[in-house]
Amino acid sequence: MDLNVLGSVSFLSSYENYEQAFWNDRLPEVSGGRIRATARGFDQMGLKGGEVLRLTGQGVVDISTTVLGYTASDDPRNEAADLAGLAPTVEQAHAIAEAYEPVLDSYFAGKYGVKVLATWPYPAQVFYCNTEINGLSDIAGKKVRTGNRTLAEFVTALGGTGVTMAFADVIPALQTGVVDCAITGTLSGNSAKWFEVATHLYALPVGWSTMVTAANLNFWNGLNRETQDFLQAELNTLEDEIWKGAGEETQDGINCNVGADPCTVGVKAGMTLVPVSDGDRALLDRITHEVILPKWAERCGGDCVAEFNQAIGPIIGATTEVN
Repeated sequence: MDLNVLGSVSFLSSYENYEQAFWNDRLPEVSGGRIRATARGFDQMGLKGGEVLRLTGQGVVDISTTVLGYTASDDPRNEAADLAGLAPTVEQAHAIAEAYEPVLDSYFAGKYGVKVLATWPYPAQVFYCNTEINGLSDIAGKKVRTGNRTLAEFVTALGGTGVTMAFADVIPALQTGVVDCAITGTLSGNSAKWFEVATHLYALPVGWSTMVTAANLNFWNGLNRETQDFLQAELNTLEDEIWKGAGEETQDGINCNVGADPCTVGVKAGMTLVPVSDGDRALLDRITHEVILPKWAERCGGDCVAEFNQAIGPIIGATTEVN
């Protein structure tokens, strides 16, 4: 069986360090050659990421991976597992994504015609700035690239302007002053050499850019149970590896960006690391619960909020409601 697979952004850590080897090498090996795959990053196909789930449901590819936040305009449910500030640690982000996966699976079957197989993150999303900052208060008045709507709302709550743009457009935007700062993963930004156009790194985790891997539903239902179970088990193993790696790569990305050791995965650079204050951690938490969650609840509506409260509420120790 030959699979046509779209992975995540081809030059970032998830694809380079995990997905590519899984699809192209490991899967054929562990299946004894029964299952082969041709995998490419969605960017290599000229895609931005937001259209990937729809294309998968239409049968353009068999299996794909994209960032949930890139599909936020389709439905607010797609934002729920990675709302700005919701998960200060990778362990909490993992628990949230795992708890919400059944909700996405049920919804995505009707919305896109796909079966959810896994969720996994990039390293922690942090601020890269091309100007001196000392903390969150300095975001006021600045234009900040964000990868999703809730991060833009977080920036707005700080007095800045959130600018949603594709990852590939960030370097020229930082170079030309279209944005003053940009948010992405600690290792993602390093892989893309953002350190060449940004001077200061504020490594407060504001999100994890959680991704979803899904299969075309007709394709998946056409597989026999043994093959489904085999693929799901292998993807579960990959999922665990990427979550574990995200925690390690978060620190590695920070070290590499500021030229510290150990720097094992990324490229050593010379950015200035801005210490994260307890006050900013508390401010992030307050904005999440007082601004981000209520705004999202209004967009998503009663049924959606009930799903969130049931799945994610116990993990974060809080619920939300539609006002």
